[in-house]
Amino acid sequence: MTSATTPIPTLTTDRLTLRAPAPRDLPAFAAFYATEASQFVGGPMTEAETWRYLCQVLGHWTMRGYGRWIVTTRDDDTAIGLVGLHNPLDWPEAEVGWYIWSGNGKGYAAEAGRAARAYAYARLGWTTVVSMIAVGNDASVRVAEAMGATRQDDYHHPVYGRMGVYRHPGPKEIAA
Repeated sequence: MTSATTPIPTLTTDRLTLRAPAPRDLPAFAAFYATEASQFVGGPMTEAETWRYLCQVLGHWTMRGYGRWIVTTRDDDTAIGLVGLHNPLDWPEAEVGWYIWSGNGKGYAAEAGRAARAYAYARLGWTTVVSMIAVGNDASVRVAEAMGATRQDDYHHPVYGRMGVYRHPGPKEIAA
């Protein structure tokens, strides 16, 4: 466990910034969670439920020392998604996960997912990571496959039901 002052690093890619979640992100986050597009990631939710969820995202950084970042484009600080490392107690192992609610189809999820995975390998010393993908979330499967992940198994989550476990290539495989 880490302290309540765990710093959240900022990552950048060619087109994106991955930064700490902030109160200013609530409107975009809540707008996404108010729609059916959020069905594969725990939604829809009310604005108040979304606020609590955003607080959980921040709390994960404190409890685990890593977590998920708000994604923005490099030229606009408006939140367009949430991507990063996630490992709640009811998950079989640590994952890299993503959802982009603005700018779909531009490759942002894979670009941000690769940055988060690289952080896990280079900064945290991980040697493996998975993505947990709800059955029917074909867009997310395409992102995982674009990142080199392969379907390994199924996991039956007590709340979310059956999820596919997609294993990502490890740092040695990526380097080769």
